[in-house]
Amino acid sequence: MLLLSACSSKPTPKPAIGEAYVGPATLNLRREIPLKSAVVATVKHGERLEILRVRRSFLLVRTASGAEGWTDARQLLTTEEVGELRKLEEEARNMPSQGVASTYDLLNVHTAPDRLAPSFLQIKEGEKVDVIGHCVAPRVSSRSARRKLVEDPAPAPRKTPRKTKPEKFPPPPMPAPPKLPDNWLELSKRPAGLEPESESAPPPPPSDDWSLVRTASGRSGWVLTRRIYMAIPDEVAQYAEGKRITSYFSLGTVEDGGQIKHHWLWTTIEQPLQPYQFDGLRVFVWSLRRHRYETAYRERNLKGFYPVTVHTVDMPAPGKKGAAPKTVQTPGFSLLVEGKDGLRYRRDYAFLGNIVKYLGQTPVPIPAKVSDRAAGSVQAGEPKQTGGQSFIDRVKHTAAQWRKRIFGK
Repeated sequence: MLLLSACSSKPTPKPAIGEAYVGPATLNLRREIPLKSAVVATVKHGERLEILRVRRSFLLVRTASGAEGWTDARQLLTTEEVGELRKLEEEARNMPSQGVASTYDLLNVHTAPDRLAPSFLQIKEGEKVDVIGHCVAPRVSSRSARRKLVEDPAPAPRKTPRKTKPEKFPPPPMPAPPKLPDNWLELSKRPAGLEPESESAPPPPPSDDWSLVRTASGRSGWVLTRRIYMAIPDEVAQYAEGKRITSYFSLGTVEDGGQIKHHWLWTTIEQPLQPYQFDGLRVFVWSLRRHRYETAYRERNLKGFYPVTVHTVDMPAPGKKGAAPKTVQTPGFSLLVEGKDGLRYRRDYAFLGNIVKYLGQTPVPIPAKVSDRAAGSVQAGEPKQTGGQSFIDRVKHTAAQWRKRIFGK
């Protein structure tokens, strides 16, 4: 038996020099590097591969079944990237939807907000997905330079130099350097007319808007924002005035002539590539008298952030003078905005039939970005105490400010 095993012709498997995971939904491994080479195996997203050889940006990998083939390193994920993708899917599973979006064409879903990141999923034309996040990322990043699929080999030990015998006759001493000329200051001056041109700041690198989406199956990833559109009804979307709709919600329904019509809340942004998600807020209500949508509330010049949520809010209830204040639960919504002091606040609004009433604001901590999931968060400071004030108190406060500006007291 020992002699037969020693005479076995089965070659010894090549040792692995690293590991990686499949990025795309399906990946073909070829016998050689050229694309015309025969396919030896097809692997799916998330499968573990062993790296055997490296040739520039191509890798020879081995599957769990033992098949060996060549692929591009950009199609593979490191162990850290796989962990980040799984963590992103866990976080996105509980994030509130900001509206349903769709696409006009086949759309690739990437593992990171980067054009060079592998695409592990595709959204078909007309397929609905939930928009849950947004970020701005440079179009050309250094992601490829940061990725390390194979560890660098250990440097070879340096050989000790041989000992040389001392020369029998030492070399002559070096001559003294020449002295500077007497007019060296004049020679060092820049000639007239050769002044350096003022260097202007380089333009910022081109960037892209990316949206974090969640499919019906629960998979989450990044897509180019310009490739999707919010699936709000056209009879409401026609009032966008050229701005991009970033989120939308139904605030209730009303029946008109046997048809069910929704009251809508939406947020829009005018300029792309902004660090915030919206700069305008608008509420549409269906008019039973005119049988059309009309604007019930509007705000502009905001710096708003996800998430926008629709829920019940506590609203002060009218009561007798001197009695303990009471609150009632009413339909409403909340959104996050950045104040003039640079801090972030949550504003609460009540939706009473066709009327939107502002209830106040409270400070909130600034969360970590979903795109990089930085550790920790920046706490917000103390804001102006405007939340919870009644309408009469706000009018008195505004009148006092104007009296102080005009009369100085």
